Amino acid sequence: MAGLWFEELEVGKLYRHPITRTVTEMDNMLFSTLTMNAQPLHIDRHFAAKTEWGQPLMNSLFTLGLMIGISVNDLTLGTTVANLGMTEVKFPAPLFQGDTVNVTTEVVSKRESKSRPGAGIVEFAHKAYHYSCIVSELLNL
Repeated sequence: MAGLWFEELEVGKLYRHPITRTVTEMDNMLFSTLTMNAQPLHIDRHFAAKTEWGQPLMNSLFTLGLMIGISVNDLTLGTTVANLGMTEVKFPAPLFQGDTVNVTTEVVSKRESKSRPGAGIVEFAHKAYHYSCIVSELLNL
């Protein structure tokens, strides 16, 4: 298992995850249709061409899931009990088909669990980038 344990996580440490992912039209189509999101901005190239972006945008929830998924191998694979919540989710820039996503995660805080002896709660700040542009941010407990 590659994940880190509570004792191994250091507040303030920034992880630059080595896994990257180039997103595709198929990713967008499959995710959007599997989640019943018929927004033409994601699945209709002709419609999207008439928007300010001129092309389909990647589904933002796909972007969010990809960002968290990329972090799992380095941080929580086999070591986490649960994801307690997500706050302050932002999508400051669009992600397009063909963009390659890079992710960083900072350990924001950690504490012993009050309700679960032997467990801890860690707060992460994840950021997804393509080139030098942030496409997704999440404060995650």
